[in-house]
Amino acid sequence: MPVTSVEKDLDQLTITIVADFPVPVRRLWDAYTDPRQIERFWGPPTYPATFYRHDALTGGRSVYAMTGPEGDMHYGCWDWTSTDAPHAFEVLDRFSDAAGVPNPDLPTTRVDFAFEETAGGSRLRTTSYFASLDQMQQLIEMGMLEGTRQAMAQIDQVLADLASFAADHLAEAQILSDTQVRVARVIRGTVDQVWRAHNDAALMKRWLLGPDGWSMPVCEIATVVGESYRYEWQRDGGEERFGFTGELLESVEPRRAVTTEAMIGMDFPATLNELTLTEVEGGTLLSLVITYANVEQRDAVLATGMTGGMETSYQRLEGLLQPTLA
Repeated sequence: MPVTSVEKDLDQLTITIVADFPVPVRRLWDAYTDPRQIERFWGPPTYPATFYRHDALTGGRSVYAMTGPEGDMHYGCWDWTSTDAPHAFEVLDRFSDAAGVPNPDLPTTRVDFAFEETAGGSRLRTTSYFASLDQMQQLIEMGMLEGTRQAMAQIDQVLADLASFAADHLAEAQILSDTQVRVARVIRGTVDQVWRAHNDAALMKRWLLGPDGWSMPVCEIATVVGESYRYEWQRDGGEERFGFTGELLESVEPRRAVTTEAMIGMDFPATLNELTLTEVEGGTLLSLVITYANVEQRDAVLATGMTGGMETSYQRLEGLLQPTLA
């Protein structure tokens, strides 16, 4: 059990939980900032979590759900108020609906996560600040302390699992819901490099090609919110061609971009694509959450081998970045 102490301060209206781990601070920090990892321990064993959004940056947001044993869904959201990687971050933790809209009838808690080195590895000090004694008691009665203990007891297993999150792990598609899929891959490169690779047309034409045998004759990038983009690919030596177009809805350089995406010439509903870049050990975690119109569209796209084509492109991108990193 990693939890070593729990301290309630009724005068300061705080609860501080201290936990120790036999891993470096960087490894522990990554477990909290990587959505693939935190969702494996954030909820108690009987209420596993799924993170639909997880922006580990000041001004970012996280939206998650915990699913109960009867299939009941309980939603929450974080607003990231500060980050100092890999030493500390602070969030406002709220109950919410499925869209991440906070529930004003339930308490908001300010939570400070402080990471520090120890002789045996690392220590996490989590301090929750409450607006009133009644709010503090309400959350304790709702099972906050016991749920936190159970959740943190799962972290050791996640920290020991290096293979699943290593930089040499292939792109992986994870189904989040009936309409959402997350594709994740650690790219050996800095956040700035990976961002530029998605916003420099000349560079994109060299790596965003999917399987061998295709070129990208059209690469019109949207750099300002509200602008449209257009990408087209053509098979080498043939006339076969396809492409996508969409609009840039949100951009937080160099961390996050949200776009719509529709296949040119096809009457399919547009998807919503949320790209988030997070610095992790070994490079940059690229997380792409795709929202489809329905489960049928989701499954049809996955069946095309989309993830394999993306992996080929990411390998090509790393080949371009490695000489820069050398």
